[in-house]
Amino acid sequence: MTETSVPAVFARGGTSKGLFFRAEDLPEDRAARDRIFLSALGSPDPHDRQLDGMGGGLSSLSKAAVLGPPTHPDADVDYTFAQVSVDSPVVDHGLNCGNMAAAVAPVALELGLLPLPDDGPLTVRIHATNTGQLIEAELQVASGRAVTSGDLALDGVAGTGAPLRLAFLEPGGAMTGRLLPTGSPTDVLDVDGVGQVEVSLVDAANPVVFVAAESLRTAGTGLKDEALDGRELDATALNDRAPNDRTLTGAETPEQLEAIDGLEPMLERIRRAGAVAMGMAETAEAVGLANPKVAVVSPAQDAVGLSGETLPAAGQDITVRMVSMGRIHRAVTSTGALCLAAAAAVPGTLPHRMRSVSDTLSDRTRGVSCGAEGETAVATAGEAPGETAGGGEGAVVGKKDAEKAAVLRIGHPSGVTPVTAEVEQREDGTCHARGVSLFRTARILMRGEVRVRT
Repeated sequence: MTETSVPAVFARGGTSKGLFFRAEDLPEDRAARDRIFLSALGSPDPHDRQLDGMGGGLSSLSKAAVLGPPTHPDADVDYTFAQVSVDSPVVDHGLNCGNMAAAVAPVALELGLLPLPDDGPLTVRIHATNTGQLIEAELQVASGRAVTSGDLALDGVAGTGAPLRLAFLEPGGAMTGRLLPTGSPTDVLDVDGVGQVEVSLVDAANPVVFVAAESLRTAGTGLKDEALDGRELDATALNDRAPNDRTLTGAETPEQLEAIDGLEPMLERIRRAGAVAMGMAETAEAVGLANPKVAVVSPAQDAVGLSGETLPAAGQDITVRMVSMGRIHRAVTSTGALCLAAAAAVPGTLPHRMRSVSDTLSDRTRGVSCGAEGETAVATAGEAPGETAGGGEGAVVGKKDAEKAAVLRIGHPSGVTPVTAEVEQREDGTCHARGVSLFRTARILMRGEVRVRT
């Protein structure tokens, strides 16, 4: 075994970070590339720490991306994402990563893959080769580089940064060809070893299997089949419950969910069954590790975040706990949040149902649905996207279509993520996702060479 050096950029995008490579610096053979990614990030690591590489022991910190000249006529740069398993020698190319996409434009500028721009606002069209999608990144540049200083705070990321707007254009059917792959807003899956489980199968930006937290109480994992008997639990009481009190609410911390025996394997079985139902694989065994995601949704509710602060229900429109690469995510994946926002605008889906419950409980109406009075659906109301981004000097103002859209406030373990979705009803009655967008921050952490063993 020998060691070689490969030019790379280490960067944070949103709530993820990973290694970025130029296509010209890597072998064309995918297997050879995968070996470089595994070694560079320190995988596989049976201790889940990736101490011998640049990874951080979590799926959100074990990522790689390859940038190169555009192969799409409407794009400025190609972006190929790779999700690297922490504990096994597996690299999954079957998905997109919205968080890493936030760093594509800054890194592409750094590596000279884009023409030198004038100071001011810049729009970069990114071709996500994994899914064929086009993503627009709107950012501010100065002296040929992305502006990083700003007042946008992302829950889950310390400090503030310059707002960068990501808009996924025509995101419906990213992997399956349809916003609702089965044609139905809900399906009942016969899950091996679990039983029947109601889900919503939605494909926007990335496909996600949505399951209601309340349905997991009787799904066959030893979760208690009992209600809360009318008890009102404040956030502290909820999060102080012992792990063996297994009445799932959807507001538990990742650690509490991981402590429930059999829950993660059950969610994995549901995910695989959902993938087969969506036509992503012929058998459960053939389903990839990274896609689809599985997400547990519930109406907005008080919870204690990872920071120890209470996340009030009044600041959310829906609550989610997402699983990525078999682990409970510490926040929410960007593409998962985008898919959730689109799903919440489609009548009959579980996210739409949970959002409606939140509206009723708080006596509020935060959005319309696909086909409501012939209008374009926007996923619940809030601040305008430019205001959400923090405003002020250097803030990115959303495009005209986004200005009339509103914000779905998604509660997750690290805080709240606001996401915009535009979904309209077509003449045949089906719902069509015109676009989904959110604001991120990004920063280049290092540029140099990474040592890999080959």
